[in-house]
Amino acid sequence: MDGFYLVLWLFFLYSFAGWFLETGFSILLKKRMINRGVLNGPLCTIYGVTALIISIGFSELRNQWFFLFLGCATISTLVEWCAGHFLEKINHKKWWDYSKRKYNVDGYISLDFSILWGILGLLCLKFVNPLLVRIYQWLPSSFVHITLLALTILLLIDILGTYAVAFPALRKIRTIDDVSGNLHHLSQRLIHWIRKRIRSRIEKAYPNIAKDIPDTAGNFASGCSFYKIIMLFFIGSFLGDIIETIFCRLTAGVWMSRSSVVWGPFSIVWGLALACSTILLYNYRNRTDGQLFLIGTILGGVYEYLCSVFTELFFGKIFWDYSHLPFNLGGRINLLYCFFWGFAAVIWLKKVYPVLSDLIEKIPQKAGKIFSWLFMVFMICNIAISSLALLRYNTRDKQPKAQNQMEQFFDTHYDDAKMAKIYPNAKSTN
Repeated sequence: MDGFYLVLWLFFLYSFAGWFLETGFSILLKKRMINRGVLNGPLCTIYGVTALIISIGFSELRNQWFFLFLGCATISTLVEWCAGHFLEKINHKKWWDYSKRKYNVDGYISLDFSILWGILGLLCLKFVNPLLVRIYQWLPSSFVHITLLALTILLLIDILGTYAVAFPALRKIRTIDDVSGNLHHLSQRLIHWIRKRIRSRIEKAYPNIAKDIPDTAGNFASGCSFYKIIMLFFIGSFLGDIIETIFCRLTAGVWMSRSSVVWGPFSIVWGLALACSTILLYNYRNRTDGQLFLIGTILGGVYEYLCSVFTELFFGKIFWDYSHLPFNLGGRINLLYCFFWGFAAVIWLKKVYPVLSDLIEKIPQKAGKIFSWLFMVFMICNIAISSLALLRYNTRDKQPKAQNQMEQFFDTHYDDAKMAKIYPNAKSTN
């Protein structure tokens, strides 16, 4: 449980540091203080989230400066790109713009800032994190825990309040004043006052949001829609498992399961990779093969590395190990397979995706939606059962006797023999 509070500790400190950095930068440029946070409190949560990802995901790379810098720069840039497009998507406005900078993408990320994020991430992981952990351990635990829980509650209230007044596009009303007239007059005046203050602050901090962005939402499975991503996740999960199974047969001479879940031949790593790469690279699918290859190599390598770290962290198992291959990084990734991600990005976007996209768009709307939702519910249940089965598989050596009915269920239906068959390469880290 102490690890949970340590995560909150780092999240809030880095969120505040991000707010301080952004606000200080605006003071230098505009000679006045502007709250640059999306929320009302002194927090830029994008910094907190990014700091947690690199702190947990790249802790093993503290002594490998180049890879640490590359990982921090990649993740920070990716989070910034996603946050910018997310805010634009839900609010139809652009919150910041780097279009005037060289080597920018969509005006949301640029090379100079990516380099800066990489340096800052490296410094934080090497020097700042150890100091923050020591301070956390030095402070009275009860005081820290109560403070962090109180800050979490305030953050949730702030998020709900900001959502209610800053993102009306998510709801079926145009303004706060359009809500039911049954609200008390005093409440309406209070809401109007809060709304006016938040809108004024956001427009001062992000003047670019004054420019409306047209809504380009499409119908079922058109463009890069929600339902198409679900279908691609299904196809990628299934084909990924089949491809890896055949690859193992050709290279190792044996048939072995490459599934990520206990029900069916589905590789979640592949499904997420295809879905996420489509979302991230859809607007850049017409770029040159070389550009797509470079992007795919870097993003694929970082993605596979983080998947290895987090699955080991949560399930106590190593699901693949490249230590025997040359140019590997901690056995989690290797240069050859990173190149495979690059080639896969080019082949996927240039050759495979256009064909699959056309086929998906031919599916009748009603049937496609029904299948998408059924598959999504099935996969959520599948991942949940698989996660619990893996957790029990990891603890069975230390605690062979089931302590409750749930453990009895997994001991009966997913014993060691069955789990070893589904996950033949899984190695315990205990």
